[in-house]
Amino acid sequence: MVTEARIPGEAAEKQQRGFNEILKSYFYWTYPRGGFHYDVMVTVILVFIFVTPQIWNYGDRAPSGSGPLHPIQIIGNGGHGLIITVQDTDAHVPVGAEQDVVKRALRKAIEPVTGDAVFVEHWETFTDAQGNLVWKVWAHR
Repeated sequence: MVTEARIPGEAAEKQQRGFNEILKSYFYWTYPRGGFHYDVMVTVILVFIFVTPQIWNYGDRAPSGSGPLHPIQIIGNGGHGLIITVQDTDAHVPVGAEQDVVKRALRKAIEPVTGDAVFVEHWETFTDAQGNLVWKVWAHR
């Protein structure tokens, strides 16, 4: 009777050991190409690659804004950063705005061409040859 009681326990232990072995071999990718377990792992990886972007937001979507309407001119500032010229219509700076608001709006305006790792040092406004208001922004990375 004692022997019969051990056999189901041993079978469960053996089955558990077999499952752990399969998981370990999946983790270390020990199966040969073309085998059943190899195909299962490749399928799991492909499902992960193509399904998860629909489920999770990785934060890598393109910005919703359409970008600047006018050309942006970028000139090097002799190793001190960049001088960026932006049309006022692309900068969207409110009239009479405080410096922090202006800085944020100018950074957002130049971000499509400079990337998001840019620091706005200072700026000036002037009128171009066509009579349009233009922002000249000094920035660095």
